[in-house]
Amino acid sequence: MFKDQVILVTGGTGSWGYELIRQLLPQAPKEIIVYSRGEAAQVAMSRAFGDERLTFRIGDIRDKEALTAACRNVDIVYHLAALKHVPICEEQPGEALKTNVVGTQNVIEAAIENKVKKVLYISTDKASNPSNFYGMTKAIGEKLVVYANLLQEETRFVCIRGGNVLGTNGSVIHLFKQQIREKKEVRITDMEMTRFFLTMPEAIQLLFKASRESVGGEIFVMLMPTCRIVELAKVLIEDSGVSDVSITESGIRPGERIHELLLSEYESRSTVVYDKEYLVILPALEIAGLKERYGHLPLVSFGELSSEHELMSMEEIHSMLDKGGFLS
Repeated sequence: MFKDQVILVTGGTGSWGYELIRQLLPQAPKEIIVYSRGEAAQVAMSRAFGDERLTFRIGDIRDKEALTAACRNVDIVYHLAALKHVPICEEQPGEALKTNVVGTQNVIEAAIENKVKKVLYISTDKASNPSNFYGMTKAIGEKLVVYANLLQEETRFVCIRGGNVLGTNGSVIHLFKQQIREKKEVRITDMEMTRFFLTMPEAIQLLFKASRESVGGEIFVMLMPTCRIVELAKVLIEDSGVSDVSITESGIRPGERIHELLLSEYESRSTVVYDKEYLVILPALEIAGLKERYGHLPLVSFGELSSEHELMSMEEIHSMLDKGGFLS
């Protein structure tokens, strides 16, 4: 799929972008354009990869003119750029709106204008029945991306929704390890809190799978294991070798949920089981090719898909962190 293709990655200097590009380069793309705002991050990334197929463009997805210029002659767009931290989006909703909603619409229009073949939008479990402004903006982004398939036929738009990816910028893993090392105290907002988790390499492989097999208009939902945050902390404490580390409860932050949803009860009514790695949410809109592609698949047999169910054991959490390279 990627051989001799020109690929643009918005927000490409972030954790997702870094791993995505690392796995894209061996697949013989013609060019990968990294589109982001951070000059220093782009310079560091350029030095780290040292690959002449990488092109770096300074730009913001809020700037439609710059984005449209960056999309010229592009075959595939991975739209990763977003404001992602729940407290920041709660405190500055106007900024989250400009980036996550207006910016996404700019990506759609720039792709259509340049006749890009496929656009893949990376969403979050927080978009399912959202309880915070970040989740609301990503849910609107999903709607815009799905609807974009009705605007024309040349560019296909696809959503991929997942939970937390281990080791990303601002990840709880790095925060806990720092707290263990520097304060001998891990602060958790609620002892009952659970989350979906996956390692970054695994998430990118699932992203590629959806890239290859999608038609356009569907929302691919990554099936991910779940765990209690407090048990994740206990595994990291045990591995650290630091003695007398305490775990304290700090209280829920604005907009934060105890449990996340990968799939809401409402969405389950139009969701099919694709395989053991993915569910696919089908839109209420009539989009060409979807019935033929997914009509034979069974609907899910449950209502919502919550992180409070089928929790990993401590041993399974240890194995996941070890596999991800987060244990000593």
